[in-house]
Amino acid sequence: MEYRSQSSSGAENRLSFDGKTEPSSPNERETNKDRTDRRESRDIPSFSRCSSTSSIHTLSSSAQNTDDEDSDCKSTKSYKERRREAHTQAEQKRRDAIKKGYSSLQDLVPTCQQQDPISGYKLSKATVLQRSIDYIQQQKKKQEEELSALRKEVIGLQIMKSNYDQIVKANQSQIGQTENRVSDEVKFQLFQTIMENLFQTFDSMVSAANFVELSSCVFAWVEEHCKPQVLS
Repeated sequence: MEYRSQSSSGAENRLSFDGKTEPSSPNERETNKDRTDRRESRDIPSFSRCSSTSSIHTLSSSAQNTDDEDSDCKSTKSYKERRREAHTQAEQKRRDAIKKGYSSLQDLVPTCQQQDPISGYKLSKATVLQRSIDYIQQQKKKQEEELSALRKEVIGLQIMKSNYDQIVKANQSQIGQTENRVSDEVKFQLFQTIMENLFQTFDSMVSAANFVELSSCVFAWVEEHCKPQVLS
């Protein structure tokens, strides 16, 4: 009786802490071990298949995501590059146009065709603009002076025309008023007297140093001494 109680207490003592009973004999241990191995051998393939399938899906999805990201990056990069190139081309065109304008301005303005006398280098853009402004103002002033001289000349010609018109009218009226014909000798004497007086004034007023001075003196002499009021 005591021996059985000890064996039963030994069997009870073989209980594990997790609530499982340990086999009492070696055969039972081997049988339990075989069962456990078979069970694990059945479970391992299914787990490996599932894990391999899931890994394949994961790799394919990650590869697809990587391709999409690469394509997005390429499209964004190409858009930025195109925009940068367009901006660079526009800026280059603007600079070329400014450079061409300054070059044309230097060719047209005589004072811009020389170098800077102080530094000896090429003229700066500010100097080119300032000299161009000065040259334009100078040409404008010169043009106004020439226009004023032409206006004065036109006024003088109009006065001469008016005087000649008066001479023609006076002669026509005198021809109508004369009843008796004048002899040629009287005409010659009259013409001689007039021409002598005119020659004296002409010789004292007109200078023949050059053509410009001669023409100006003749116009002044005609306006002063050849008026119908003076000749009559």
